[in-house]
Amino acid sequence: MAKKTRKKQSGTQTLATLIIGVLIVIAGFFASLIGGGDNNVTPTAAPGSTQISTVTTNQPATTAPGLTPAVTTSGSVTSISIPLGFGAQKGFWQAYFTAPTGSRDPATYVGGIDTQLVTALNNVRSTLDIAAFEFNNVVLTEAVLAAHQRGVRIRMVTDNEHGLNDRDTTIGQFVAAGIPVVDDGRSALMHNKFMILDSTYVWTGSWNYTINDTYRNNNNALSIRSQQAVQNYQQEFNEMFEQRRFGPRSPADTPFPRFSQDGVAIQIYFSPEDKVLVPLIATLSQAQRSIRFMNFSFTDYDAAKAMMDRATAGVAVQGIWETTGSETEASELRTMFCAGLQVRQDGNPFILHHKVFIIDDQTIISGSFNISSNATQSNDENLIIITDPDLAALYITEFDRRWAEAKVPTRLTCQ
Repeated sequence: MAKKTRKKQSGTQTLATLIIGVLIVIAGFFASLIGGGDNNVTPTAAPGSTQISTVTTNQPATTAPGLTPAVTTSGSVTSISIPLGFGAQKGFWQAYFTAPTGSRDPATYVGGIDTQLVTALNNVRSTLDIAAFEFNNVVLTEAVLAAHQRGVRIRMVTDNEHGLNDRDTTIGQFVAAGIPVVDDGRSALMHNKFMILDSTYVWTGSWNYTINDTYRNNNNALSIRSQQAVQNYQQEFNEMFEQRRFGPRSPADTPFPRFSQDGVAIQIYFSPEDKVLVPLIATLSQAQRSIRFMNFSFTDYDAAKAMMDRATAGVAVQGIWETTGSETEASELRTMFCAGLQVRQDGNPFILHHKVFIIDDQTIISGSFNISSNATQSNDENLIIITDPDLAALYITEFDRRWAEAKVPTRLTCQ
């Protein structure tokens, strides 16, 4: 009897071992799939160099608590490894994010996203139009001057106070080299940050072309290869450079406010002439599952109410404010905090400079446009809305990086 029992136990153990082995193989297979979806490649390249590897975004991105994960996508995204930054590309777009370390030592300010724009500038052969609120980044300055020396036609529009007349600006070097520069000459801001390269690519986003915005502040930049986008930004540039029409004097004549590029829906608007808050609030009001946002300045109640209304309808809303100015009476941080929404103040010892919304893990809103009355009524601004889950996944990853270091407000009181 004991012999039969041992034999039966031995058979059971063999079967159990076989099942466990199969489960281990299956688990290993799925682990390899999950590992292959990581877009956060650790930079290994020396400063100034670029490494590129192919990854897929067919896994949900990590999310902050309370938000639905990114939708599953089948697109292939190429990760651009930057020594001090993050980047990726797919089809007609490239997206970049700064990676501030908190360092105050200028010797550490190398290998950022400026290296990617330098590469693009070095490849310009014909024309370069620059609309820059500020400009003092040394390597970008050298790349622009080098393009001028090899015969590229360069034109520039800037803000008078923060651009042309700023104490640290390098724009004077462009003027000295014979590059034509036009400033807005008014108290409101020419707040755009975009470039048009060879009438083929547009660079835009929250990123000023400065040392601080590259190595101290949190920013994003988009490079877009699209003729409709080029024509939109070219029209705006020509109004400022050729016609000297700034702010409310600019005509509402954006050629393609809504269009599709490679099957991707895109909207582009310029403030104040295009009444940018209208499409922005309309996009927020369409949210069905989630809204995430990161904003340097957010003082518009209508935009805040649109998100609070969606939260009441069951949409998960989370937001991060730049700490400086977030507790003033004008800021909508208190409004949303006291309404019970998940909102935080940023953890960067310098500046969170994003102007970003991410809706339903599908659509991103970016550009130079702060959610404020000045941006709405007076400043020259641009705003871009792109619906692409792969691009949204990259912005969600950036949001999660910022959310992890952000802080719950502790000094706000609610009536």
